[in-house]
This record gives sequence, structure tokens and C-alpha cells, in this order.
Amino acid sequence: MKKHIYLILFVLVSGVVQAQDMYVNFYGSYAFDDSFDSYYDYDAYYDGKIKGGFQWGAGLEYKPSPYMGFEFVYLRQDTNAPTWYRTYNNVREQYADFDLGINYLLLGANRYFSRPGNQFQGFGGLMAGMVIADLENTTEGSRWSSNTTKFSWGAKLGGIYWMNDYFGLKLQAQLLSVVQGAGGGFYFDGYGPQTSVYTYSTIYQFSLGGGLVFSIN
Repeated sequence: MKKHIYLILFVLVSGVVQAQDMYVNFYGSYAFDDSFDSYYDYDAYYDGKIKGGFQWGAGLEYKPSPYMGFEFVYLRQDTNAPTWYRTYNNVREQYADFDLGINYLLLGANRYFSRPGNQFQGFGGLMAGMVIADLENTTEGSRWSSNTTKFSWGAKLGGIYWMNDYFGLKLQAQLLSVVQGAGGGFYFDGYGPQTSVYTYSTIYQFSLGGGLVFSIN
């Protein structure tokens, strides 16, 4: 995970040095709960929830025109996933509260719209990339950890209020989705936690928040 963070920082710093028309974005938001489940049959299933929490990150955005931007975004959330499950080799239903670290690496396009001379600038955007999920079971007597990488996409809508030509405050609503994420990410199959998966469940994370925007011209 540290290698990914160092790579992100290197890309951000390199982009700022070479940039002539850029936005540097810093994000902070609250991501709401999202449930996931998968049922193989009556004797093999899991049913859980990704708990809501603080999501933070940063983005580097190239602006080829005042109305269009292309952005690389990194987002991070540390949370828990309380899960009830039952497997073929277990007589009764079991419970675990997994520690979960979610890392999004996304490329996106943003469309801006505003009236001339107005300090408020609206925007909407679409993103696609990958999520790296680190899962750890800290239950006494059953400790294990693993990680997975899955495709993810997102959409956002919001606005920026510019305090001056170089600094603005951003507010936005955002939806992030991990496609086929719960099954692979949590490593469950009919026999318990595994690295191979037979069914999947898509995750949706909705968040509200904002951040700071710095314009580099």
C-alpha cells in the first residue's frame, strides 16, 4: 500500500511542477453505510454492511479549457464491515466485524458551467478506475487478512465558490461503485473466507462533502 501512496504523491508533485493550467483538489466527505449480501443456498451465505465514515483524498486536474477538466483522484476510507455469515462447514451462523481499508484510484472528466463574472462555478463529472480493498479479521482465534483489486466507477455533482482567482471552496455529492466488489473483496465462498469467489455483490457508496481547490495558472 505504501508503494501506491508514494506513486500517487510523485504523480501529484510532478504534475504541479509541470502544470500551466491546473486545479489541485483536496477532498473530505462523509460516506454513508452500504449493505452487501450473497446467498449460495440456505446453508451458505453472507450478509453485511460497510459502515459509513470519513473519506479523504486529493486530485490533480488538468484544464485544457475553462469548461473542461481531466482529473486523477485518490480517495481513502478506513471503516468496518460487520458481517453475518454461514458456510457449509459451520453448523451455525457466525459473526465478524472486519477492519476494512478502501483505496480508490480514479481518472475522470469534469464539465464546468458558470456565468461570466460569477464567483460560483458548478460542475459535474464521471470517473472510472480501480479500488484496492484491504480486509482484516481481528477476531480472536480466527485472525487473517487479505486484499483485492476491482474495477470501480463514480459520478459527482457540485460547485466551487471562488474566494479569489487562486483559491476556492468546493461542495459536492458523490457516488462511487465497486463492481463485483463484495464477493471478491471479502473472500467468501460456500466454504468460508477464500481467495476464489463464485458470486458477487456490487457496492455503492454515496457521500456528501467538499474540499479546497487551488488554481495554478
